[in-house]
Amino acid sequence: MLFSRLACLAGLVGSAIAATPAQWRSQSIYFLLTDRFARTDGSTDAKCDSNMGRYCGGTWKGIIDKLDYIQGMGFTAIWITPVTSQVPKDTSIGSAYHGYWQQDIYSLNEHHGTADDLKELAKALHDRNMYLMVDVVANHMGYGDDSDKVDYSVFNPFNDKKYFHDPCKIDNYDDPSNVHNCWLAEKTVSLPDLNTERQDVKNMWYDWVGELVSNYSIDGLRIDTVKHVQKDFWSEYNKAAGVYCIGEIFDASTKTVCSYQKVMDGVLNYPLYHPLVKAFKSPEGSMSDLYDKINDVRSSCSDSTLMGTFAENHDNPRFASYTDDMSLAKNAAAFTIMADGIPIIYAGQEQHYAGGKDPNNREALWPSGYNTKSQLYQLISKANAIRNQAIYKNKDYITNKNRPIYKDGNTLAMRKGPDGSQTVTIVSNLGSNGKESTLSLPDTGFKSGTSLTEIITCTTIKADSNGKVSVPMKNGEPRILYASSGLKDAKLCS
Repeated sequence: MLFSRLACLAGLVGSAIAATPAQWRSQSIYFLLTDRFARTDGSTDAKCDSNMGRYCGGTWKGIIDKLDYIQGMGFTAIWITPVTSQVPKDTSIGSAYHGYWQQDIYSLNEHHGTADDLKELAKALHDRNMYLMVDVVANHMGYGDDSDKVDYSVFNPFNDKKYFHDPCKIDNYDDPSNVHNCWLAEKTVSLPDLNTERQDVKNMWYDWVGELVSNYSIDGLRIDTVKHVQKDFWSEYNKAAGVYCIGEIFDASTKTVCSYQKVMDGVLNYPLYHPLVKAFKSPEGSMSDLYDKINDVRSSCSDSTLMGTFAENHDNPRFASYTDDMSLAKNAAAFTIMADGIPIIYAGQEQHYAGGKDPNNREALWPSGYNTKSQLYQLISKANAIRNQAIYKNKDYITNKNRPIYKDGNTLAMRKGPDGSQTVTIVSNLGSNGKESTLSLPDTGFKSGTSLTEIITCTTIKADSNGKVSVPMKNGEPRILYASSGLKDAKLCS
């Protein structure tokens, strides 16, 4: 694919495959549910009713066979769902296809493959200079029955009730004690909450996570339900893992979410997620709120460049469930990739999947035929390609924080990168009916007469004598500007 080389270049910012936070900054992540991405048999017509919540047949071998599809969009890393052995039976609310109902952390989920398959996935990625991120859960185990019927002996290595908090319901998410000590679920499928205050529980987790990373050559971890474990647990967990860790703190508060960067490398940018989706899901969305939140996160969080930026995931309704307007979806995706932080695109987003709440947002990808001609696949490819190129041309691009330089009722422009190596991204929520117009942008940092390439349309624009740039806008679609001189060694808009 046209942009595969640039994806490799981004992976080679360091001298070799590594897993430090500094090297993860420059990655872009494609997130997939192993069970729903690709089957070993390569089928594109195997049935999968996401509403049923059952295993559909995706495997680690299936992922290996579709890495061209992922790398063709310019991604340099993948994040897969948990790999540990799960609740074995089907229940009235589904099976453990997603990986968050683990029972034996020292065994793998046989539905997804063998240990050799997982090792082969890591090797296949590393051969492409790509990274592997694996989802992990330290807060709880899973049991296919009510909380009063749990047989604690089935859990490995936590095979005794003493390792767990007593069952109780979380009824106040503003009360840390209630959130830390009580169970996320108590009925039908219960999620026994581990007593992570116990030193022996801590030691078991710290030993395990280091072994997991080492045994399967894992480059990074996404950590589930971080808010449900006391903060002092995480520093040693991150240290024991020895790789970049990014935590899920399901909270809209910038202060709350970013406080966790004191105990782990990165966090998912939930504070930005909410105004991002609201801004783009209709022309009535607030660009002012998004503008303000960019600045809030940028100034309040210890390192916004180590946060994960996203518009979709498996826990929230897909963007296209709010609107089928393709232009709005393109703007949401372009913003995700070009803003600060490590961009995360959820499998199916590039095919404009429109599933609502869990489990409907966990559709199988294979019915799409892995269409590389879809509009969003092409848009994501271009955005990732120019981000990868900007990083390749100037190592300071990724640490130079993004800042908004313009906004009006329906438009936002932002600038990232040092002078001479910057990208300027313009996003809009006018939608596909947006009229043709010209936007005059100040404060771009481009010198007078600089020749610029608009990456989406591959047109050439020049900065005027004052450094202002007049950008043609049409159909409400995003625009990305970069100095044409920086594209001479890239197969982008050539």
